[in-house]
Amino acid sequence: MPSQASRRLWRDITLFDGLQTQPSPMGVIVAGERIERVAPMSELDAATLAGCETMASGGVMTPGLVDCHTHLVFGGSRADEFEQRLEGVSYAEIARRGGGILSTVTATREASEEALFAAARPRLEALMAEGATTVEIKSGYGLTVADELKMLRVARRLGEALPVRVVTTLLGAHALPPEFQDDSDGYIRLVCEEMIPAAAAEGLADAVDVFCESIAFSVAQCERVFAAAEAHGLPIKAHAEQLSNLGGSAMAARHGALSADHIEYLDEAGVAALKQAGSVAVLLPGAFHTLRETKLPPIEALRNAGVPMAVATDANPGSSPIFDPTLMLNFACTLFRLTPQEALAGMTAHGARALGLAEHGLGRIEAGAPADLCLWRVETPAALAYAVQPGRLQQRVVNGAVTHG
Repeated sequence: MPSQASRRLWRDITLFDGLQTQPSPMGVIVAGERIERVAPMSELDAATLAGCETMASGGVMTPGLVDCHTHLVFGGSRADEFEQRLEGVSYAEIARRGGGILSTVTATREASEEALFAAARPRLEALMAEGATTVEIKSGYGLTVADELKMLRVARRLGEALPVRVVTTLLGAHALPPEFQDDSDGYIRLVCEEMIPAAAAEGLADAVDVFCESIAFSVAQCERVFAAAEAHGLPIKAHAEQLSNLGGSAMAARHGALSADHIEYLDEAGVAALKQAGSVAVLLPGAFHTLRETKLPPIEALRNAGVPMAVATDANPGSSPIFDPTLMLNFACTLFRLTPQEALAGMTAHGARALGLAEHGLGRIEAGAPADLCLWRVETPAALAYAVQPGRLQQRVVNGAVTHG
């Protein structure tokens, strides 16, 4: 049992536990790095509370926010493409001209690990300042074995340097590099036979992702990447159905993918496949907003099927240069018509599930779960999605340690 001196109490709080708001004023007791007890204040007697240090009284508590899809490590800027899109050039056309992902690839290859770390740190700190306690960071802007591993090493370093859980994802199959422009199958061989084995051998990747799209890789090519990931014991994820319906989500679900992300063009067969596999649908309203898309994800079909819907920033240099998780709560409601409770669940319980971390209790406030918590200066949980207002975070707790407030 933890010592009495290590027990801390948050009392008389409004509690969103990761899935729903509890009706009574609640108390949360943390012992060491774990949540010891969650109960209405009326059930916490003097003996239970003896020796607890009161950390706060009142406010709204949620699990620490989980940003399950980001591209935080990159070199350069794509502000010029922002201007081009406003002048009417499509995202796909910019990519065909050698811009988009490939322009970031050039800048990332030229940058040292130190430069990438220095550039990524304030982006991650911005997420943390708005409640993120777990953040996934993808590679995908190196597109060589050495440069992809460089990105993953930077992501690991960020998690070691800052009080945040960083989950790394190898996204080698993000775009076709210039040196393989006429040999996409050859590049996929490189990803499968060299890149994935190297990342696995160094323990740098927690999962493997692909971009299954007409401007990236085919369903068959992505399936080869998944087979290589599975051979090295790595979970899989997919960028799919963002610009068209290729059936990538259904294929990923057949392979037991943790998630399918973007999914604006997901069809009924894809929804059914995600449901059957238990995969998470990750909604990325930041990219939808930035690219001024009009094709909405099939929210009602996902809701009716009971597919868990996560919400993430997709923080990246091109299609979602947004580093604010609470803004995504608002976008998920205003653009995609999620309820505030669904949006919050999307950045807590379902976000953790999209990273394969739900079995460890992350994303929930319940006895035995890691003490990753946020206390907010708001009246109700819904207020976090209602207003776009930085500075509402009162306390941020990671592994039982107060890192903010």
